[in-house]
Amino acid sequence: MIRMLAVAVAWVGRHGTAALAVSIFIGMALPALSEHLRPYLGVSVFSLLVLAFLRVDTAAIKLRLRRPTLLITALLWMMLGVPLIAFAGISMIGPDVLGPEMVLALYIATAAPPVLAAPAFLYLLGLDGTLSLALSVAAMIVTPLSAPFIGELMLGEALPLSISGLAAKLSLLLAGALFVALIIRRIAGLDRISRGANLISGFNVLLLLIFAIAAMDGVAASFADNPVFTLGLTALTFCLAFVQIGVTLALFSPANREDAYAIAHTCGTRNMGLMVAAFGGTLPELTWLWFAVGQFPIYMLPMILKPYVRWFCRLNLKTASQQT
Repeated sequence: MIRMLAVAVAWVGRHGTAALAVSIFIGMALPALSEHLRPYLGVSVFSLLVLAFLRVDTAAIKLRLRRPTLLITALLWMMLGVPLIAFAGISMIGPDVLGPEMVLALYIATAAPPVLAAPAFLYLLGLDGTLSLALSVAAMIVTPLSAPFIGELMLGEALPLSISGLAAKLSLLLAGALFVALIIRRIAGLDRISRGANLISGFNVLLLLIFAIAAMDGVAASFADNPVFTLGLTALTFCLAFVQIGVTLALFSPANREDAYAIAHTCGTRNMGLMVAAFGGTLPELTWLWFAVGQFPIYMLPMILKPYVRWFCRLNLKTASQQT
C-alpha cells in the first residue's frame, strides 16, 4: 500500500506541474475546502521551505557564485530596488488615498522573496533554472533583514508586527526549515535524495495544491458579491507582476537574455505566502483578497508567457550567431 502511494506521488511529481494552475480554480469551486485548509497555510509554507532546502543543488549555486556580480546585482534590485520604487509610488499617490490594507498588500507583493517554485517554472519553460535557484536561496536568506526595513518605510506603525517581531518570525521559519532539511539530508543521504527526486517533486506539487486551495478562501464569495471589484483587483495583481518582469527584463537584458528572463520571472513571482505565514495567517480582508488573487499570475504566467519566452530566447541565439 505504501509502495503504491509512493509510486502515485512520484507520478504526480513527473506530470503534475501543469496541474498547479487548476488548483486555484479547485479552491474557488470548493470554498468549504478552502476554508478548511486555510489554517494549514502556514504549515504548507514551512513544508515547502523544507523541500526547497532539501533539493538545493549546492554545486549549481557554487557555479553561479564564481561570477557573483550578476547574482548580487539581481538580489539588490529584487529585494531593495523594486520595493523602494513601490514605496516611492505609494508616497506619490498618498498612503491615505490607498489605505493601509492596500499598502500592506503592495508591501507583501514587492518585499517578499521569490516563490519556491520559480526555478521549476523556468525549467518548465525550457530555460536553465540554476540562476533562479541561486537567486531564490539568496533572497530567502536576506528577507529577515530586508523585509522589516521595507515594512517600516511603507507601513510604519501600521505594520501588523513590530520590526523585531517580523524579523524573528521570518528567521525562525527559514532557519527552522533549513535545520529540518539538513537533518533529512544527513539521515537519508544525497544519493537517496537524488534517486527520490520524483517522489520529492510529487510531495512538492501536493503541498502547492494545498497552499493554492487554502489561499483561495473567500475568493469565490468575493467574485459572487462584487465581481467587478474582484476582477479589477485580479487585473492589478497581473499588472504588478508584468511590470516587475518587464522592467527587470529591460534592466538585465544587455547581459544575457536567458539570464535576464530568469531574473525577471523570479522577480515577478513573489512568495507572499511566506509573509502571510510570518503574520500568523491573519490579514485584513482586502489584503487577504490581494494575496489570494495574486496567486493567479504566479501559477498562470508560465503558460501565458511561454510563446514570448521562446521567441525572446530564440532571438537572442539568432543575434549571437549573426555577431559571430
